[in-house]
Amino acid sequence: MSERIRLGMLRLSDAAPVVAADRHGIFRAHGLDVEIIVEPSWANIADKLGYGLLEGAVMLPPLAIACALGLRGRRTDLVVPMSLSANGNALTLARKWQNEFPSGGIQALTSRQRLRLAVVHAYSTHDLLLRYWLAANGVGVDTSVEITVLSPSEMVSSLAAGAIDGFCAGAPWNHVAAKAGLGFEAIKTGNIWRNHPEKCLAMRADFVDRDSARTHLLLTALREAAAYCTSPANRPVLAALLARPEYLDLPQDTLETSLDPAEGGPTFSATYPSPRHAAWFATQMLRWGTVPENALDLARDLYRPTLYLAAGGRKPEEIKEMFCDTITAS
Repeated sequence: MSERIRLGMLRLSDAAPVVAADRHGIFRAHGLDVEIIVEPSWANIADKLGYGLLEGAVMLPPLAIACALGLRGRRTDLVVPMSLSANGNALTLARKWQNEFPSGGIQALTSRQRLRLAVVHAYSTHDLLLRYWLAANGVGVDTSVEITVLSPSEMVSSLAAGAIDGFCAGAPWNHVAAKAGLGFEAIKTGNIWRNHPEKCLAMRADFVDRDSARTHLLLTALREAAAYCTSPANRPVLAALLARPEYLDLPQDTLETSLDPAEGGPTFSATYPSPRHAAWFATQMLRWGTVPENALDLARDLYRPTLYLAAGGRKPEEIKEMFCDTITAS
């Protein structure tokens, strides 16, 4: 058995805890040999988890559910022992609609033409929150918009080329589009579901089952890294780290803005893996007919708060105020 733990991530701001844990020696301080592997797409993450080329990854919760159900590549037994971030996504629309959007909203735009909107994966928080918001605003999701899939790093160039009318993606790509004058932020996903869970840590179940000791140490290290990423004082150093070519390879000032929760960036303080949140994702996937009926039970079982609590995480009743129970449209 390899002593190295391979963790996959995409070029996104909310991968900050794994990068910080690696570069600031938090993994090493806990006796862990962790290799961070930057992948070009969520498809790569899913495939490498499925074939055992990664032990874990910064993951989209709906994609973890889909992989566990065998809906995306080979069926992979996964465990979600920790959440890594909340909020951090936004819907960016092409700049040409910036003056019209505030008065008529998305319903007025889609009544004129069918919009082509990109999300990062068919099984993603972005897709489910976008669909929820569109439907709540009276937009026919299957008739008035076309939802397509692009990797996050392709969103801005596709918007510039006119290949899409907008995209729902995580930081920093909405900030990059705005700074380039290509698009404007129509809505933050945190205004659709306040403090919604975003990325999670997904681990292969066989690794967790055979190596509970290192799983415990990994969760402890990532909890420390999340606390580091939560402090505003650490934001400039964290942005400089993420700006490195091997990670996001973007300007530091853009990344510092993208890490600011006040600017719609991710928060890293809500790390409890709540089965309630897994159930919401599964319920929405059922709503849109993308999963079988057993998805709800599997999603709840996928999340393992007992592992998180055993690694020193806070109990649910201590963090319940970080999430709202009601999801609203805006």
